[in-house]
Amino acid sequence: QVQLAESGGGSVQAGGSLRLSCVVSRWINCMTWFRQGAGKEREWVASMNIDNQITYYADSVKGRFTISHDEDKRTSYLQMNGLKPEDAAVYYCAARPKIGSCRAVEASQYIHWGQGTQVAVDS
Repeated sequence: QVQLAESGGGSVQAGGSLRLSCVVSRWINCMTWFRQGAGKEREWVASMNIDNQITYYADSVKGRFTISHDEDKRTSYLQMNGLKPEDAAVYYCAARPKIGSCRAVEASQYIHWGQGTQVAVDS
């Protein structure tokens, strides 16, 4: 069983930055961030192949968000810059073994989830 724990959420002004962290209990190939805004479905944000460091991003966050991983700390990060009100959501990290590509955008493709961390963006 893989256990995930997010932290780093909070409230920022539009245009501000936050860095989310996700501590993972053991090594696993693919790390991903999803988000779920109020009244919305869970939305894929970014994924990373830990083996080769290849990253994937949703168009809505490309150029503003950066996913990274520090295996020494067993922690994945989501650096969020240029935050917009529409980025406000509960952010979840998820993990899965690599089956094909790590770019798995459907929540149903993941069985390992963190508890979520809230991000609020004030306009």
